[in-house]
Amino acid sequence: MTFDVDAVLAKLNQHDKIALLSGTDFWHTHPIPEHNVPSIRVTDGPNGIRGTKFFAGVPAACLPCGTALGATWDKSLLRQAGNLLAQECLAKGAHCWLGPTVNMQRSPLGGRGFESFAEDPHLSGKLAAAMILGCEQDGSGVISTVKHFVGNDQEHERRAVDCLITPRALREVYLRPFQIVARDANPGAMMTSYNKINGKHVADNRELLEGIVRKEWQWQPMIMSDWYGTYTTIDAMTAGLDLEMPGLSRYRAKYIDSAVQARLIKQSTIDGRARNVLNFVKRGSQARVSPTEKGRDYPEDRKLNRTLCSNSIVLLKNEGSILPLPKTIKKIALIGSHVKHPQICGGGSASLLPYYSVSLYDAITEVLPKDAKITYEVGAYTHNMLPVIDHMLSGAVMHFYNEPPSIQNRKLLGTEPVTSTAFQLMDYNEIPELNRALFWTSLVGDFTPDISGTWDFGLSVFGTANLYIDDELVIDNTSKQTRGTAFFGKGTVQVTGSKQLAKDQKYKLRIEFGSANTTTMETIGMVNFGGGAAHLGACLRMDAKQMIENAVRAAANSDCTIICTGLSGEWESEGFDRPHMDLPPGVDEMITKVLDATQGKAVIVNQSGTPVTMAWADKASCIVQAWYGGNETGHGIADVLFGDVNPCAKLPLSWPVHVRDNPAYLSFASVGGRVLYSEDVYVGYKFYEATGRGVLFPFGYGLSYTSFELTSSIIAIEPEIFDPERPSIVSFRLKNTGQRAGAQIIQLYISAPNSPTPRPIKELHGFEKVSLAPGEEKTVSITIDKYATSLWDEIESMWKSEGGEYEVLVGTSSVDILGKAVLKVPETRYWLGL
Repeated sequence: MTFDVDAVLAKLNQHDKIALLSGTDFWHTHPIPEHNVPSIRVTDGPNGIRGTKFFAGVPAACLPCGTALGATWDKSLLRQAGNLLAQECLAKGAHCWLGPTVNMQRSPLGGRGFESFAEDPHLSGKLAAAMILGCEQDGSGVISTVKHFVGNDQEHERRAVDCLITPRALREVYLRPFQIVARDANPGAMMTSYNKINGKHVADNRELLEGIVRKEWQWQPMIMSDWYGTYTTIDAMTAGLDLEMPGLSRYRAKYIDSAVQARLIKQSTIDGRARNVLNFVKRGSQARVSPTEKGRDYPEDRKLNRTLCSNSIVLLKNEGSILPLPKTIKKIALIGSHVKHPQICGGGSASLLPYYSVSLYDAITEVLPKDAKITYEVGAYTHNMLPVIDHMLSGAVMHFYNEPPSIQNRKLLGTEPVTSTAFQLMDYNEIPELNRALFWTSLVGDFTPDISGTWDFGLSVFGTANLYIDDELVIDNTSKQTRGTAFFGKGTVQVTGSKQLAKDQKYKLRIEFGSANTTTMETIGMVNFGGGAAHLGACLRMDAKQMIENAVRAAANSDCTIICTGLSGEWESEGFDRPHMDLPPGVDEMITKVLDATQGKAVIVNQSGTPVTMAWADKASCIVQAWYGGNETGHGIADVLFGDVNPCAKLPLSWPVHVRDNPAYLSFASVGGRVLYSEDVYVGYKFYEATGRGVLFPFGYGLSYTSFELTSSIIAIEPEIFDPERPSIVSFRLKNTGQRAGAQIIQLYISAPNSPTPRPIKELHGFEKVSLAPGEEKTVSITIDKYATSLWDEIESMWKSEGGEYEVLVGTSSVDILGKAVLKVPETRYWLGL
């Protein structure tokens, strides 16, 4: 289906023009069939394509999280990842992907830090551009939506917080990845953030949207709001916000009509917004999407996902060359909550129902001989809420009603099969008779515990819910409710109950649930996402001290010990920030005691999206950072541990020793409705270097099973006299001096030691992943452009490429510099644009 935008716009009446400017539901734009204008479907999220359903949806490919992808430093690989997401979009009937996320990790505590690529704007922008090119320009027709423009770097009061950022920091750090994406990939859509920047909500900020994006950068994306991220009618329209999401509209529709009658909005503004939406729809309608949502799960997709995961895993420490492990191990202890329960993604918009997930336990079982003795111990629980019930649940269904359980013989309106005891009904709309404003459900199924003992149950809800086991009330989360952080900050705290249960006996489990509007909590200032949500978890009650003793005993009696633990989507999620950088209670003690039992030689695998405190790091001989690895988490980790993949990933963010060391420690979270970005341009490694403050592991750091070196101290630059309009090429020779094939990520930093303007000691402005066989040597070339010598001049409100001598630094991390050269800029120049 195609149409001429200008011809259609000329024929549309005012009602249709205004209707185009907001969605029809959670995921769709407004169609105009009489003019061949279809409805376009958009879909979450940054690491996988969920489709249109949070509940009872079609399974999807889950890619590693943003920081994992950032750790690959691999533009070619991320282009393939972008193409996979595009193909997943087509299978889910979606024309537009709501990603990638390019916000900055100015603090390790940001709830959505795991979604973003890096603390550095150059690395983030270049990797995002690669994914977008893979999505949009490899034949799919799918549109990317880069987000969240701009400053959505924390979750605390994200819809209200005023981010106070200097013009220079805004330009050099927070806008820079969007600028790179606009220049290198030109995606078809952009999403505004929830927050304010310097006193004004981004969705209402004409200077940012029309001024910088459309006029200065000459980039013409269709600009949509984040979900419920609009606050005005007139300001947002005149600022340049084209599409309000989701529908039905809250600030447009009849309100635009009223504003036009009062001459508060120009007709040309409405026409301009409508034209942008029509261009978006026309472009997206070229994608050959499936008429029904379906899955793919092809072998080649699994292979790519496995490569993405293994190439994201950072080897942080490997004293005594403990890794790679031999595949002939006879006795191995696998310890930790994540061994059998892989954490594949963070929480919030990033979460989805995966096609499958591979645990580290299963992956190691595949690797080792069949006669190998594998001992498993949890060691220490890491859940925040009790783990959702899934594999011990059978025959579970959810029944829907318009009346509460107190009504006898209430009418059953529909039934949905379920596979777990967690659900979100915010966009559920499958039953025509269901009153979405107020309804009730009963989730019933058989729970069969795998161990006898006292089982603890925990229930959190947005709405109301009670748990019954064999018709006995175990948890009441209806009569008294307390606000918690679940479900984007709208749910209750977890209410618990317990029951003595026998192994392999079936128990009738029932959750009586009331939709969001049945909540007894205060809802002022809270966006109501519709049908509500619930999470029921269960766990065998165990003595924490005994769990650690069991883990220590298992480690002491094995030839090799692997600890796999960390955080999860319960700790890192949209809707709230982390209160600290520590691992869950009891984990550090468990790790320390296992290290003592193994003389420090246990292999520690940490899964988290952002840094955690590692109080035991000095004791450990081997530490591996594995992030949230997607469907292939277990295989990806095992491939690195056993040497099938030589680790090549590098940290995309600095790893502080303690949370108080990070640059945003004193200026993170909303205070009185604002947050001061006091570190200015000194984000991440730039702060640590400027202050001389040590880190546990530096930006860009990561070990290998082989070794590399520059074969000459000569670094060639052509031309050496830099012309901002003609990029220079930096060249050097790199050799694999070890015994294994591997890849090294070479990083290029620019330093301006003689600048009259205070600047970071060095800034990343180029990188290249180089694969080499043992003994092989290659010439590596990296391009540097005018961004590398430019800073934002707040007096002139322009980019300033300062004349003078610059150092070109080539290294393997921000602190490991292998060679230097001099770049000369003959004169100072000013510029604007891309």
